Amino acid sequence: MTTVSIPHTDVAGEPFPAARFIKEIGRGKNGARSMTRDDARALYGAMLAGRVSELELGGILLSMRIKGESVDEIAGFLEAAEASFAPLHAPAGQYAPIVIPSYNGARKMANLTALLALLLVRAGAPVLVHGVTSDPGRVTTAEVLAALGVPAAASLAEAQAAMARGEAAFMAIDTLAPAMAHQLSLRRILGVRNSAHTLVKIMQPFAGPALRLVSYTHPEYLEMLGEYFTTAAPGGRGDAFLMRGTEGETVANANKAQQIDWFHAHQRTVLVEKQALVGQLPDLPAERDAATTAAWIQAVLRGEVPVPPSIAEQVEQCLMASRKIAGGA
Repeated sequence: MTTVSIPHTDVAGEPFPAARFIKEIGRGKNGARSMTRDDARALYGAMLAGRVSELELGGILLSMRIKGESVDEIAGFLEAAEASFAPLHAPAGQYAPIVIPSYNGARKMANLTALLALLLVRAGAPVLVHGVTSDPGRVTTAEVLAALGVPAAASLAEAQAAMARGEAAFMAIDTLAPAMAHQLSLRRILGVRNSAHTLVKIMQPFAGPALRLVSYTHPEYLEMLGEYFTTAAPGGRGDAFLMRGTEGETVANANKAQQIDWFHAHQRTVLVEKQALVGQLPDLPAERDAATTAAWIQAVLRGEVPVPPSIAEQVEQCLMASRKIAGGA
């Protein structure tokens, strides 16, 4: 797919002229042309600032849904997204912060993202979970954390204080990045996901380097995100783990280990190989509701139930990369 650079006629603070971009990206999957990184950043920044009309905004979101984002486009969009909210500051220590996005929840099996977060915190790593608080028909990580006595932070200061105390911090996307939350909410109007659903899973909300746990659901995103992290991701932002999501969540599947790719200094390393179903299935929660899941997680933390091996391995790999980032290696 070709890339086109469009001359700018933007005037700060005024409605953003988006039609010229829609003309190029709205020609369908085979006829559309991708934007340059600079143009993508300018367009998405205007979208987040509310400078694009509702009609044009819908046209952009649906055009990108059909065309698919190029690496340059996702890079430009992400730069605009991260510039739209204030960054967090993690406490100093031997571990860099670990970022766990949670935007899918569970439909069929228990959502164990909270277990991953709490195991990492118990090992001494600062952990930020961010995501949605509810999703009809799904059990969200926010709901499981609330059942575990981990409330949503009402501000950046509260989240930073929780991490400084050695506790897991959860921030709703509405609190962390309100403009991005609005983009996510448009799914209820349009009926389909948009680029924001990818961006919130790869954004780095800390001022300093951090380890991002990134999941994907469709194979094409494995290739696109892999290329992004090896060729286009800014330096000095830390590392990323990329794996197929467990119902979209970034926690390892308790019944089998997904492949985990580690992106460090623009180099890609396979940390965990894809595996078949384990021979003996682990003892998992009997139901997927938040209360049952939370009670089971508490039993694991007390040592009464073993940690599923795939999650235990994920924890060790996260701690390894987090230490390396904190050490500046």
